[in-house]
Amino acid sequence: GFPGIRVDGNDVIAVHAVTEWALEQAREGNGPVLIEAFTYRVGAHTTADDPTKYRESAEEALWRAKDPLDRLEKYLRAQGFADDAFFEQVKADGDDLATYVRKTIHDFETPDIRTAFANTYVEAHPLVAEELAWFEAYSAGFAETTESDTRPAGAEDGAAN
Repeated sequence: GFPGIRVDGNDVIAVHAVTEWALEQAREGNGPVLIEAFTYRVGAHTTADDPTKYRESAEEALWRAKDPLDRLEKYLRAQGFADDAFFEQVKADGDDLATYVRKTIHDFETPDIRTAFANTYVEAHPLVAEELAWFEAYSAGFAETTESDTRPAGAEDGAAN
């Protein structure tokens, strides 16, 4: 086996320290180290998920108090490493980056979905060809509809309800 260590994944400084230690172990020829960063997903799994169905509000409040960004900010302020101006600049830089990323993504050309079927395996696999044929037939059904008739091609009156 190899050593493993558990770390508070919401503590950036602890994660950094453990990662440096693990890297040092590897560089000294001691092999790999398993790092288990114990953390908590505050938000929902998806937009369709309702965490209130399986979480107590006290549990969520406890973990919100351990927010890694808030903890790091408090540490940097307490050590005198950062002030309001620093965090205002970080926020502005983050907002600028987010705007750039959104614009860049929206400017992407929509790829041909059929490329998802290419190079799936090193050697062609008959199942992929079968799935591609099914997908093309499925997609063709949408191309056969018009603006005045939004039912899938081949659907009879009332059959597509």
